[in-house]
Amino acid sequence: MGTVLRFPAGMALVTWRYLWRVTALHRSEAEGDSRDLPPRIPPDLTDACSQFLADGSGPMFHRRFSVRIEDADLTAPELMDAVVADFNRAAPSSAARFHKTVGTAGIAQVRDEYRVQMPGPWDGPVRVVHRDPTSLRFATLRGHLEAGQIEFRSAPADDGTLRFEVEAWSRGGDRWADLLYSRLRMAKEMQLNMWVHFCLKAARIAGGRVRDGVTIDTRAVPEEVCGGVPGC
Repeated sequence: MGTVLRFPAGMALVTWRYLWRVTALHRSEAEGDSRDLPPRIPPDLTDACSQFLADGSGPMFHRRFSVRIEDADLTAPELMDAVVADFNRAAPSSAARFHKTVGTAGIAQVRDEYRVQMPGPWDGPVRVVHRDPTSLRFATLRGHLEAGQIEFRSAPADDGTLRFEVEAWSRGGDRWADLLYSRLRMAKEMQLNMWVHFCLKAARIAGGRVRDGVTIDTRAVPEEVCGGVPGC
């Protein structure tokens, strides 16, 4: 209950910025199924600290946040290198601060770990479980508000723009987090505010401008589908 009472204070700044945002947001929500489950994590990148999807509580939300960037100065690999070299360039400082706890300074690599400071009583420990020239994926560790994975990627689009996406597969890390996330929807909306901001900042890092706003697709996957899936 203390968690529930303290969380709104940390969320207020993010919500205020969201209310005054003029960027168009194109939101859709639908019911999901087993096709929405995240990739399996390589076994050699898991240990007792891993917080798998099955360790969480409540339904899973498969969400994709995407922008198309016009007149970008950077290529897709260059944009990814710039983002993962310092996540704080794109993250809203009022919602999250990334601190590397395992690995060398600079561009993130597989097995690196971060502690993401967030409003409320949680920190968000994560581990890099995938990295290639145009994408990076985190998996959650014990103590995170959420259980699941999140991937950042960039790619050239057919219309000549550069596409940047944040794709998340997440459910509450415990029953209190599930209350905030899927029941009261507070953490769910904060997640939306955070990754919308991240996408817009990625466009600025690329040196371009956003075409047609930010698209947010959400698919809710029932608890019985995601609760017993190992290795994700």
